[in-house]
Amino acid sequence: MGRFQWLEAALPLGIIAGMLCVMGNAQYLIHKAYFGRPKHIGNDMWDVAMERRDKKLEEEIAAAAGN
Repeated sequence: MGRFQWLEAALPLGIIAGMLCVMGNAQYLIHKAYFGRPKHIGNDMWDVAMERRDKKLEEEIAAAAGN
């Protein structure tokens, strides 16, 4: 009986690890569904400024193509 004492802890640890994976994947999928792209990890002020610039340029191109 002493050989399988680790098995008592394996089931709860497996459940906890599984739920952490489920929560992480759910967060990823919800963010991707809402924004249409994966979350940018490590987004700093430079990245935010570049995203604004890119969005502005895309809008200008779309407006020029519409004329």
